Amino acid sequence: MYASIDDTCRWVLPRVLDEQAEICGSRPFLSILGGETLSYRALRDQAAQVASLLTHLGAGPGDHIAVMLPNGLDIVRAWAGIGRAGCVSIMINAELTRSFLARPLADSRPKLLIIHADYLARIESLETFANIERIIVAGSADQPLPNPYVAFDEWKSLGPIDAPFPAAADLACIMYTSGTTGAPKGVLMPHAHCFLFGLGVVENLAVGADDHYYITLPLSHANGLLMQLGGVMLAGARATVRERFSASAWLEDIRTSGATITHTLGAISAFIIAQPPSSLDRDHGLRLILCAPNSAEHERVWRDRFGIPEVLGGYGMTEVNIPLYGEQGRPKPGSCGRVYARYFEVEIRDPDSDFPVPCGQVGEIMVRPRVANGFMAGYLNLPAKTVEAWRNFWFHTGDAGRMDSDGYVTFIDRMKDCIRRRGENISATDIEAVFEKLPGVLEIAAFPVSSGIEGGEDEIMLAIVPYPGAPLTAESIVDHARTMMPRFARPRYLEFWASLPKTGTEKVRKTELKALGVTHSTIDLEGLY
Repeated sequence: MYASIDDTCRWVLPRVLDEQAEICGSRPFLSILGGETLSYRALRDQAAQVASLLTHLGAGPGDHIAVMLPNGLDIVRAWAGIGRAGCVSIMINAELTRSFLARPLADSRPKLLIIHADYLARIESLETFANIERIIVAGSADQPLPNPYVAFDEWKSLGPIDAPFPAAADLACIMYTSGTTGAPKGVLMPHAHCFLFGLGVVENLAVGADDHYYITLPLSHANGLLMQLGGVMLAGARATVRERFSASAWLEDIRTSGATITHTLGAISAFIIAQPPSSLDRDHGLRLILCAPNSAEHERVWRDRFGIPEVLGGYGMTEVNIPLYGEQGRPKPGSCGRVYARYFEVEIRDPDSDFPVPCGQVGEIMVRPRVANGFMAGYLNLPAKTVEAWRNFWFHTGDAGRMDSDGYVTFIDRMKDCIRRRGENISATDIEAVFEKLPGVLEIAAFPVSSGIEGGEDEIMLAIVPYPGAPLTAESIVDHARTMMPRFARPRYLEFWASLPKTGTEKVRKTELKALGVTHSTIDLEGLY
């Protein structure tokens, strides 16, 4: 276990890696399923070489470096190297394309971009970003790369960096989230905040050096990278990472890796549970699974069918860390858990008045930290949105929940204009912006409807008002979505309207559209993609 775990001034993951490399040495830290393995010492040394590459290319402490890589050793090397150099990693979802990709790159203004060769066509189709000085390409062919491209593997020819470690209050990374309303926002994440994601896992799940994490969530997100991989690093444990989630391969992966802990997010639980029962369902070493959300029905299946001793819920956001955890030995099906009170305060408050609501009543989940730098430092380039979210000294999550007399919180629904699908928070504003550019669209509203999956997520529905006589069809909508959007953001349902319901100030009444949901006139687009 990291020796300085109680010293908040040393809550810096690059420091953790440096110390654990000395303690754990050649012990495996991370394995890619069916691929290579990195020891603690090897990752420490390679991160220092990556840091040398970054400084050689002109990056220094505080500079923004965007990372767009799939799950694998290179994304871990890049993240660790950026941290060792004191730079700020901009973690970009590897599925983003078009305007979904252009927005975070333009907003964060990275000096360097580390990208996989398979994604280069997506960058080349965008407008030039003058601030990006060099593009570092991973997974590239052996032939030389033209300027401004540099091969990521050039780190192998460099010596390790010798530089001070960043401080706990320094920015470690920026992750983009839909936040409490509107378009995605860049969450400014200090090193201590990133550290605390992993510390919460270690303390609440009792992660030790003998544990083995199975990680199938993207390492561009806080859950996979900071909660799971960060927790492994703090505990001196081991992780196995899969490039992309597979429901059909999940059980075999758990068995062959020897995993003792894993996490699920969103509809992943439902997809796994929907697999045909097998005589091998209990033939594994999992001692604990953390599920968000943790539906009562899913918890029953995890315990009865799969024989997992501990099934816990949790709740968090990129902005607020993970302030709620279930408790081992005290099952509470359907609950997110209780407040991680050592480092957070959580209350259920009226979203209009900000006063607390009575016990058991539904209100907005509001959070604030008890430790310096254990929370986001704000939204990038959006000071007004930062203040709005932080009004009356509570962070407003935009999520509805209730707390019982024992302090257990149950998540109810989202209050914000955000759609949760395939483990991603998707801004309705971004979806609408894509289709507003399609010829023939007069008005559009994007909103969530039920996926029909127990404890699951949303499906995306479009309500479109065409220009009179416009040749809009379901096929043209699907073609546009396939070209312009990542898979997780493509709409499932479509309905054409003569006019959309409006407020007196001409805002679309999305609550009315959500209440109607899928009707007899709704077009299911799933079979057209």
